[in-house]
Amino acid sequence: MAFSKKLEEIKSGFTADFWIANTLELFERFAFYGSKAVLTVFLANKVGLVNEAGTLAGLFSGVIFLLPIVAGVLVDRYGFKKTLMACFAIFTVGYFLIGLAGMSYGQEIMDSIGRKTYIITVLMLTAVGGSLIKPCIVGTVAQTSKPNVRGLGFSIYYTLGNIGGAIGPILALQIREDWGIEYVLIMSSVTTFFLLIGAWIFFNEPPQQTQASQRTFGKVFKDMLLVFGNIRFITFLIIFSGFWIMFWQIYYLVPFYSTEVLHYDNFEVLETVDAISIIFLTIPMAALVKTWRPITAMTLGFVFATLSWIIIATIPTVTATIIGIAIFALGESTQSPRFYEYVSTLAPRNQLGTFMGFSFLPVALGSFAAGPVADWLRNSYLTTNPSLMWFIVAMIGVVSTILMILYNVFVAPKTADSN
Repeated sequence: MAFSKKLEEIKSGFTADFWIANTLELFERFAFYGSKAVLTVFLANKVGLVNEAGTLAGLFSGVIFLLPIVAGVLVDRYGFKKTLMACFAIFTVGYFLIGLAGMSYGQEIMDSIGRKTYIITVLMLTAVGGSLIKPCIVGTVAQTSKPNVRGLGFSIYYTLGNIGGAIGPILALQIREDWGIEYVLIMSSVTTFFLLIGAWIFFNEPPQQTQASQRTFGKVFKDMLLVFGNIRFITFLIIFSGFWIMFWQIYYLVPFYSTEVLHYDNFEVLETVDAISIIFLTIPMAALVKTWRPITAMTLGFVFATLSWIIIATIPTVTATIIGIAIFALGESTQSPRFYEYVSTLAPRNQLGTFMGFSFLPVALGSFAAGPVADWLRNSYLTTNPSLMWFIVAMIGVVSTILMILYNVFVAPKTADSN
């Protein structure tokens, strides 16, 4: 009886648009992670930008995770539905133009304006579209779920995103093998076109925030100055970006290691291990570390992440690589539940919302740095000393872990009472 009542409470806690938004998010993640799975290999082997493939992919993802700070202004001004449709429209065009670079009839266009210039232009166009979806979906989840089930609502959103991250690369593998790697990008374009139609037909505008809470570009700029002026806060985010420098190597470096060193052509399978593991590990790890001090849980997460690359470096096999990436996911599951809690303790009490809005900066900074690091390691060590390549990635984890501990000992107590 109690279970039935709880089930009914959960069922009535979400509107229809909550489920529509999350369904759109699920399929958008298919498209994003499918294209992400092959992007560096596509740029290097199909487009011919061998030396800078990682840097370009890192720029693409970095912009996607950096621009939501500004994109939220557009959501406030034009509404969720219009912004979401703009996102899918830009994605449709952008993914197609990226895929066009790998087709014979796209060569003349690239040659006329320059191969690298063309790729940077279409990647940035697509990244602008990608930056719009996060504030749209997160905002919809918040406004279409009742307060008593809002935490569950965000858990559903997070889980569906990881399911998309797990399935997207597998779909990309099938398309790459059957049609060619460039058609993975075309698949993403077609998928987002249907999402555009779906959002137009099925998605209804959720209740808007009050006018007082709406942001402007001027307000965003002032927030940036405020946040970047807090040296302790920014230092913590920069240190934490070390975790994401390691994470992005799953997409920027592992594919080349898989095909050229392990001689395992289905590199997308390795890329999906992290998302699959996260799905199963997040809840138990959150329960395990919920009573720990946040800094302890995050530091242990760094240790697991560092250990993963040591395993991959020591045992050059497909099995060891799968185990290593799964252990990395264990580290991600260990630190993720406590990261935002810890960030909230570092923010000034009367500026919590502003500071939390910048909490995803480590993901963007990590991507910007991970791309050039991946190019350097691939060009220097992939064929000559691949183990050293992974030990260097592990050293990023070691340094980040040490800096995290030093930050907690010498800096954090001045900023937060709860650590």
